[in-house]
Amino acid sequence: MRDSKGRLWLLDILMLPFGLLAFFPFYIIIVNTFKTEWETAVNPTGLPASLDFSNYGKVFAETPIVQSFGNSLFLTVSSVVLMVLIGAMAAYPMVYNPTRLNRILTGYLLLGFMVPFQTLLVPLFQLMTDLRLVNKLYGLTTMYLGGSVFVFFLIMGYMRTIPRDLSEAAIIDGCSVWSIFWRIILPLLQPITMTCAVLQTMWIWNDFLSPMLFLSSRENTTLVLEIYKAKGEFAVNWPMFMTMTVITLTPVFIFFVLMQKQIIKGIVGGAVKG
Repeated sequence: MRDSKGRLWLLDILMLPFGLLAFFPFYIIIVNTFKTEWETAVNPTGLPASLDFSNYGKVFAETPIVQSFGNSLFLTVSSVVLMVLIGAMAAYPMVYNPTRLNRILTGYLLLGFMVPFQTLLVPLFQLMTDLRLVNKLYGLTTMYLGGSVFVFFLIMGYMRTIPRDLSEAAIIDGCSVWSIFWRIILPLLQPITMTCAVLQTMWIWNDFLSPMLFLSSRENTTLVLEIYKAKGEFAVNWPMFMTMTVITLTPVFIFFVLMQKQIIKGIVGGAVKG
């Protein structure tokens, strides 16, 4: 027992330098939000002489950060909710009705999931233009629904661990297929659906490429795009730039910390039989 504890302490000590190294970029970003431009240029790695919150005030006063936050929130919430629902409903017949056609469709989805997103940018942009979905928040939400395939495979692996006796007993009691899904299966999927929600939230909230390509107007910009536009052509106000970075990362960081237990539970549960 003592040997196990000693090994754990030794492992913690060995991992401490790597943890500090990984935290160092975040330290640089955070401390420079409380500095002036001159102090950041002279001493970027040191602590600020005094806590100056003026950079946060300037960000809210000089940039549409609140509107951008609302746009990012709308995109993230609407896309994640729809992806989880679509992925769960698609996985349900694949697991509980494994016909030959369903197996072929699963293989087809797997092939599509393996295609890199970057290779589809040109035809995807043309399709979005033809459907008049460019520069519209709901249009970008529609494009994000392609991530339902990732959710589908995660939920399908977890759904196989649910005993079939539950659904069979519900059928005997007179429940319809729709009622079984909503009242029995979906509540039991909470660990993996929360895992999917967290993973997809971090992707959409931090996504830069898609909003950059499909959102052109300032009123539709997201927080990540707002950070990009804060970079001037000839000079950069680094304290404000890093302040906007902190504002953008804080919500998703808090969300991830609060939900990390659900992530572990969902992934471990899905790996049992998935």
